[in-house]
Amino acid sequence: MPDTPDAPSADGLAGNLARIKDRIARACQRAGRDPSSVTLVAVSKTHPAEAVLAVAAAGQTTFGENRVQEAAAKFAAARTVRPEIRLHLIGGLQTNKARDAVRIAEVIESLDRPKLAAALADAIGREGRSPALLVQVNVGDEPQKAGVPRAEAADFLRACREEHGLAVSGLMCIPPAEGDPRPHFAWLAGLAARHGLPTLSMGMSGDFEAAIEEGATHVRVGTALFGTRPSPA
Repeated sequence: MPDTPDAPSADGLAGNLARIKDRIARACQRAGRDPSSVTLVAVSKTHPAEAVLAVAAAGQTTFGENRVQEAAAKFAAARTVRPEIRLHLIGGLQTNKARDAVRIAEVIESLDRPKLAAALADAIGREGRSPALLVQVNVGDEPQKAGVPRAEAADFLRACREEHGLAVSGLMCIPPAEGDPRPHFAWLAGLAARHGLPTLSMGMSGDFEAAIEEGATHVRVGTALFGTRPSPA
């Protein structure tokens, strides 16, 4: 793998991973939590399979991608070398990609609208495979972001379960870039608790320690691990 500013060497990636795990452990210590209660999702979107394999060789098994087609090609190859790799799909998911997503992912973190709920229910029935499903909530009610609005989240959760028969296991959010993310994380944690949802995917490179202290079970870290994402060709 080329050793460039945008593509750390294998040793550099291993060092980044070790530092992130240390930061996770320290955040857990501050919160009185066991570090094993937090799963690091290494966000490898747009980074090559070589980078995924280098991080996997350093002990990381859970990765996040936002495009189904890219993930399918990249992880089919990576899993031939590291079959223990688990894939989370974290980006906006088109309904016509639902069946492909169900085929390849262990977790789908971007369930955010009724049509997608229906498409995933159909895909799960056809494929006989049930990835864990997280409802994405637009905690800042930002018009440019995906996710269920705050005020609609509880009703949407009920519809997913009762109308579509989906076994939703948790919630995901991306808080506003400006301001303190903690109130948003705390609100999401409260919603999860009220609905008996054990999984909370919240926190990224810039705020994952705060997310852990507010109850995150999964943190999605890309830039701090892999470096700046490659520019589109």
